Amino acid sequence: MQANNRATEQERTFTEAARRAQIVGAAIEVIADLGYGKATFARIAERAGLSSTGMISYHFKGKDDLMREVVAEVLRVVGEYMVPRIEAESTARGRLRAHIESNIAALTVYPKHLPALVEVLTNTRMPDFDASMDAFLHDIADRMRAAQAAGEFGEFDPWVMALAIRSAIDAVISRAATDPGLDLALCGRELADLFDRATRK
Repeated sequence: MQANNRATEQERTFTEAARRAQIVGAAIEVIADLGYGKATFARIAERAGLSSTGMISYHFKGKDDLMREVVAEVLRVVGEYMVPRIEAESTARGRLRAHIESNIAALTVYPKHLPALVEVLTNTRMPDFDASMDAFLHDIADRMRAAQAAGEFGEFDPWVMALAIRSAIDAVISRAATDPGLDLALCGRELADLFDRATRK
């Protein structure tokens, strides 16, 4: 009897996780297509094929809770795409290029995810995300500082450079949302070339 109860509980947990993922996926699409302001529970429920918004309210405490899950999912998916490409490089210059090019190339694989992320972060305040992004930028700056010490990079302020790289990538993401003809491969290559020259010894 206990085994049956455990099996039923596992099935329920799996079903709930699948439903949450379905809602988050629909939210990403609606935000990317219509913008944050128009991403109502009604539109998200319709995109997810749900009969009512009650299912969303059952799984999420409110819109802020859902948006936190959207941000987490985008970062997870894009991170899984980028990290192996960055770690495959053996030099600081190679890793920097891979970071920039893979971040922009992720738009071709996940065209809705990054625009949705930019929309959410532009329209909401998430102190926990701000803190983690700040830590992420400091980590990039620290890696650049280490590359400078090893003689791979030239002289520049690592924090300013990390911020400039992030801002340039975000600008391409924002432009791609309104310009479907944007050549993403070219953007990635040109930005990588630009920052390679800027950081080169």
